[in-house]
Amino acid sequence: MKIPPLLLVLLLGALMYVISLFTPSVVVHPVLRFTAAAVIFITGSGISLSGVLAFRRSKTSVNPLSPDKASSLVETGIYRISRNPMYVGFLMMLLAWSIALANLYTLPACVVFFWYINRFQIPEEERALKAMFQQSYTAYTRRVRRWL
Repeated sequence: MKIPPLLLVLLLGALMYVISLFTPSVVVHPVLRFTAAAVIFITGSGISLSGVLAFRRSKTSVNPLSPDKASSLVETGIYRISRNPMYVGFLMMLLAWSIALANLYTLPACVVFFWYINRFQIPEEERALKAMFQQSYTAYTRRVRRWL
């Protein structure tokens, strides 16, 4: 059973919180820490949201568990910069949470997210998109990087 990416973010975020309760924190001035976390979180949220909005404008499926339901290949907006802006945004949100918690032991959760998405989510999406959009998708993958 595959874990939906948003659920994975929430589970990892909860795990990060629990880890922070039992491991030492890094001493960082709260204003600096929360400002950095807020900037990264807001940026990540904006990147993810712009990906969702681009899909909505193109009237295609946003469901990452059903890439075969895509009705069009979105190559505009944020998708000119990243093939997976929603995942970039989610990763940034997890990083922001780690910074807000001021705990280095929470950073591996970001690595777990990156690994899981690269191993289980993106390859299936790419296979489906390549099967549906063939040469267009292949050309797109040559122009735009998977993450950034």
